[in-house]
Amino acid sequence: MAATLAAPVPVRGPMAGEVSASPLSVGAPAATSPRQVLSLDRGWRFFEGDIPFPEILGQDESYDNAKAGKAWGAAAPGFDDSDWMDVSLPHDFVSFQPIEADANRAQGYRRRGIAWYRTALRFDPADRDRHIELQIDGIATHATIWFNGTVVDRNWSGYNGITIDLTPSATFGDDLNTLAIRVDAHAMEGWWYEGGGLYRPVRIVKRDPVHIITDGVYAHPVPQGDGWVLPVEVTAYNSGQAAAAMMVAVTLEDAEGRVVAGGQAPMSVPALGPAVARLDLAVASPTLWSVETPTLYRVQTRLMAGDRCVDAVTTTCGFRTTRFDKDKGFFLNGWPLKIKGVCVHQDHAGVGTAIPDALWDYRIRRLKELGCNAIRCTHNAPSAVVLDLCDRHGLLVMDENRQFNPSPDTLAQLQWMVRRDRNHPSVILWSVFNEEPMQGSAAGYEMVRRMAHAVKALDTTRPVTAAMNGGLFTPINVSQAVDVVGFNYQQDKYDAFHATHPDVPLISSEDTSAFSARGAYVTDKDSRTIAGYDDPVKGWNTHRAAWKAIATRDFIAGGFVWTGFDYHGEPSPWGWPSNSSFYGIMDLCGFAKAAFHIHQAQWVADRPVLALVPHWNWAGREGQPVKVMACANTEEVELFLNGHSQGRQTVDPYEMNHWMVPYAPGRLEAVGYAGGKVAARAQVETTGPAVALRLTPDRDHLRGDGLDATPITVDAVDARGRPVPLAQDLVTFTIEGGDIIGLGNGDPNSAAPEKGNRRALFNGLAQVIVRTRAGDTGPLKLTAKAPGLAAAGIRLAVTPAAAPAVQATAPSDLILDTWYAAPLAATQDVALAYRQADPAAWDDFGTRWAHDPQTADGYTLCSVPFTPHAKVGRHGGRVVFLSLVGICDIYEGGHLLGRKTTPAPGRMEVALTPGAGQRRLDVLFQTPAGAAFGFDRNVVVRQA
Repeated sequence: MAATLAAPVPVRGPMAGEVSASPLSVGAPAATSPRQVLSLDRGWRFFEGDIPFPEILGQDESYDNAKAGKAWGAAAPGFDDSDWMDVSLPHDFVSFQPIEADANRAQGYRRRGIAWYRTALRFDPADRDRHIELQIDGIATHATIWFNGTVVDRNWSGYNGITIDLTPSATFGDDLNTLAIRVDAHAMEGWWYEGGGLYRPVRIVKRDPVHIITDGVYAHPVPQGDGWVLPVEVTAYNSGQAAAAMMVAVTLEDAEGRVVAGGQAPMSVPALGPAVARLDLAVASPTLWSVETPTLYRVQTRLMAGDRCVDAVTTTCGFRTTRFDKDKGFFLNGWPLKIKGVCVHQDHAGVGTAIPDALWDYRIRRLKELGCNAIRCTHNAPSAVVLDLCDRHGLLVMDENRQFNPSPDTLAQLQWMVRRDRNHPSVILWSVFNEEPMQGSAAGYEMVRRMAHAVKALDTTRPVTAAMNGGLFTPINVSQAVDVVGFNYQQDKYDAFHATHPDVPLISSEDTSAFSARGAYVTDKDSRTIAGYDDPVKGWNTHRAAWKAIATRDFIAGGFVWTGFDYHGEPSPWGWPSNSSFYGIMDLCGFAKAAFHIHQAQWVADRPVLALVPHWNWAGREGQPVKVMACANTEEVELFLNGHSQGRQTVDPYEMNHWMVPYAPGRLEAVGYAGGKVAARAQVETTGPAVALRLTPDRDHLRGDGLDATPITVDAVDARGRPVPLAQDLVTFTIEGGDIIGLGNGDPNSAAPEKGNRRALFNGLAQVIVRTRAGDTGPLKLTAKAPGLAAAGIRLAVTPAAAPAVQATAPSDLILDTWYAAPLAATQDVALAYRQADPAAWDDFGTRWAHDPQTADGYTLCSVPFTPHAKVGRHGGRVVFLSLVGICDIYEGGHLLGRKTTPAPGRMEVALTPGAGQRRLDVLFQTPAGAAFGFDRNVVVRQA
């Protein structure tokens, strides 16, 4: 595949279609705003496996267990995670697992399981009066989230985003904030590879107490009369202590930044409550968004308190009309448009579900090159960056819900998806389920009726659909509760349903499911190989027949091929060792199969298309017939072998053109004709043996922000520089100035690791995915070597780029919050003698406020036994008294560590030497009668 140069890829900022202040985001920078959007993708510590919570038996422990901030085990603020693995997000821990025959087939024979993530956040004292929100774009699958030892949320789906108000429990300055997340990926929501862990971005958003909520701007244009109107709905929230009078100011900017409309509306936001403001912006003649010219406008929304902007959000929108007609299918901007779609899962070779934004951009561009104009997000809400890219590149979207269930928890997931995605011009359909057993029943009808009602309460501009694979003709079924009926694999029922229900718009929500392996042209069950000619296997449909059934019926709006790309898991029709699907038009890496060329010939109309299948390396089959397929959109096509015509045919736009050609080494060429003239040529040649490797990057320049990534194609070439289609060489890679984050080759039967630095070619190709490092200015250098072949190397320019603003993190503290006070001693020596006693029998007290004063002058020894975190035990650390009250001496192991000579509260640090096992800290206070002493903030042990 030739290198394709692309524009810089957007890096995802805030959730819900909001555009962050980063210039790397889609569109222009956000309006000037005091809000901060801070990435929390770095500074995480990870543990694979579960950490059981300790059994609670004692009275004191039972009491503490019932209190806020008193989580146990790995959820406790002071838990020792110092030896956990450092990871950055997005992180799919399942993608690191080996492929094993006794693991779940549907999940690609990779084990899932339980994992923990922890980090410690440092909030500036200036944040004390701000609203602080945690935003998690996706966790697979069930998750419990603790903040400072208190459960703040539980999540039941791997596909919805989570927003959590941290403001009530946040601490500032030297007091760290502990965030702990337990992920249970045993729980499965699908029958495909789902990954596990914090596989989408996480961020902290800091705003004014009065602010626009996440997903709080709804601005989707609609036609009105001879012009357009942009209805804007803004939802604000007030975490302050008094109601606030605000003004919402909205401006609409075109792609060049010119203001084309504006307006404002007042709102009063009650304390601890929401408020909604609505206004309409009239737009006379905007440039329309379409799949050919995806023009985007920016909506700048400001929340004003007098002349002061307290919050601002930039969203994007597009002016377009959509309509599903019962007889003529789909219309975009008043013109008929056949939907040429594919279904897409959210994983890729090498990285699983932890797909960098730049890799999503590569995948979307590959679909546009295919001639695709739509994607169906199967079977779940996608990453927000996918919709941003579809907006920008011009792909229509069927946005699909995961759970078929109108109960409160799952209905909230559907509502979240609609609120987040309803500003995107690319989204044209809301899909509420896929292939549910109750679809043909009255119960299913009632469920969909409720789900559709919830959708329309949030968005009335788009129809609701559902992907049905049965039950269409029962007396009561879900087709009666949706606006557009979706057919899955029911091509034989198109005509009958249309005749019975002539007023209902129809679409093929899923079709084809044809099997093939890239570069393979002989089906062999023993080797789990399926030929790529698009011949039916097990009675399934073909790419050609499925599209013909749609293209020849105007009343079918279009279709979505299962699938655009292969994906891990669901390895039908074989079992082990197959571990990924065979369904894709492209393989796991995005390399084209024969189906790619078939659909290009069917879907591309603005340029000539001509491709030949298969390769022409068939040593040992000389004289035997080889099936040759030409995929063309010209009027005629002629095939030549070594200059001799094999016949000229009228192009069949549905079935393609075929010849049986006796194999002879050399050159196979196809010539496409239009109007009697040569319009296109394609050829394949018999190659020599591989002599060298070649590296071809998707892009030749990257940003040095630690986020940018690109796939690099690896192939082997012969002495004349031609790619060798049968090469299977094992390649080893070395990299400088970046990191290899994944490897793949599209082989659905390979159990080789997709991490590391080695990958074999599969039918001539492999892929390496590289990522830059923050602050690097390049170049990034990659070298590939294989025995017997000349090595290859490339240098990719890395340009300076600011990394997104980040939330400050730190290693976890050990919090010493339970101390023991010895009896009052008259002299210092008597008090120090208590260092030999067991403090457990003394009075215990905490560190939230100072100890009660003594009734007589004297000395009071306060002690705490502790076991330092592992790294502190090995390397030493610091004991930090965030606010130490009274004159005192500090001892550890009989050694004086430090002395405080003033009674007023103050911060103090002492060094802690290395040492494993349990240790004891003793603080000897001078305690005049009536004087406070002790600690009125936490005492913590920190890494050196």
